[in-house]
Amino acid sequence: MLNNYLLLCLILINSQLIIGQEKNIFEYLPDNNEHLIYHDDWGKNNYIKLLHQFNSSPLKKDDIVFLGNSITAEGKNWSARLNNPKVRNRGIGGDTTDGVLARIGEIVDSKPTAVFLLIGINDLYNNSIQEPSVNYIANNIIEIAKKIKTNSSDSKVFIQTLLPISKKKSTKDYKLYNHSIRTINEIIIENQQKKFYSVIDLYALFVNSEGQLEEDLTYDGLHLNEEGYKVWSNFIKPIIDSL
Repeated sequence: MLNNYLLLCLILINSQLIIGQEKNIFEYLPDNNEHLIYHDDWGKNNYIKLLHQFNSSPLKKDDIVFLGNSITAEGKNWSARLNNPKVRNRGIGGDTTDGVLARIGEIVDSKPTAVFLLIGINDLYNNSIQEPSVNYIANNIIEIAKKIKTNSSDSKVFIQTLLPISKKKSTKDYKLYNHSIRTINEIIIENQQKKFYSVIDLYALFVNSEGQLEEDLTYDGLHLNEEGYKVWSNFIKPIIDSL
């Protein structure tokens, strides 16, 4: 009888330990790979690699999450940039709007204080200018914000507008891509619903008089250099400080 009682206690203790464990990020992902259809081959591999890294350093309640692709990822230690220990980087180089939607469970389960989202350029740049459409991309961005707010109601969600690109990216028609970028940003701004998200207009901050990414703030016409990250950090720091 005593042995049975001890066995029952051990089962209950183990059950509680299992319940208390952090959920593996891969458990959030769908069984199929539809969330990766607009990634390039490098992006697919990097997506899995970074999810493994995130698993080893889980988000904590009330963190401030920077969520996006390589433009966010290459900011590296956002906590140091913004002098706030709660700021965490959840950027994945090569990621797309579908990729973020698939991994959003980790974000909402952590109940963050705020999420700063910048995503969408790889949806355009990895694929044709027509597919996926600007409406598809913009609607996915808005859906990300709604999913965060619906599942973590106290979290503040900030959608940051897509940055322009410049003629340094000579392998692509930068004018055509910048037109799509402006259209996506317009949809995001026009559909802003304060109960779901607020817009931070990074596009206006980084665009030059020719409608391109300011050349002093980029090293390749798409990604930011250190000066670009300083401009970005200085612009949003008052928002971070107010949280």
